[in-house]
Amino acid sequence: MIRLAVLAWLCAACALRAEGDRAGDFDYYVMALSWSPTWCDLEGRAEGADQCDAGRDLGWVLHGLWPQYERGWPSDCPTIEPDPSRRMTAAMADVMGSGGLAWYQWQKHGRCAGLHPRDYFGLSREAYGSVTRPEVFRRLGRDVRLPARVVEEAWLEANPALRPDMLTVTCRDGHVQEVRICLTKGLVPRYCGADVVRDCALDDALLPAIE
Repeated sequence: MIRLAVLAWLCAACALRAEGDRAGDFDYYVMALSWSPTWCDLEGRAEGADQCDAGRDLGWVLHGLWPQYERGWPSDCPTIEPDPSRRMTAAMADVMGSGGLAWYQWQKHGRCAGLHPRDYFGLSREAYGSVTRPEVFRRLGRDVRLPARVVEEAWLEANPALRPDMLTVTCRDGHVQEVRICLTKGLVPRYCGADVVRDCALDDALLPAIE
């Protein structure tokens, strides 16, 4: 009887999650902007990624525009919308680094937006263009170590509409990894949920220079 009760509870939990992950059913967006030199240092070059070619000169690239609940997030939602064409994903390489990343982001997050892929990628590009990426990081002549909060301060200075709890800086393996900015469905900056605001506390985070 106990085993049957546990199984029934698990099935109910699975059903609730499936019902919760409906396309278009979310509260706000998290726009993740990755520092391309960090990704290239940690894994991109080892994979031979075109994003890491010296001629690309990429700094902050769009990792993704993620539908978010006030707590938690949907992913891999079923949708009636068609998958994007290869041409459509390839067209995002200038802001996302590669068409492959655009395809992956559509599969995991884009389907949950409840939009046609053309509209989702258009909205992603609009979100990317709605913020000012601090130029100071592009002018680095060498790799530097700095407190991660300095990165946040530079973003706040470049974007007066942002407040500290509207963005967060993440680190990975001692590197500055991403800036994540919370936006309404209309792309207006808003406060992040508690599970999103997890600022990197490193005082000596590595920020690789653009090569």
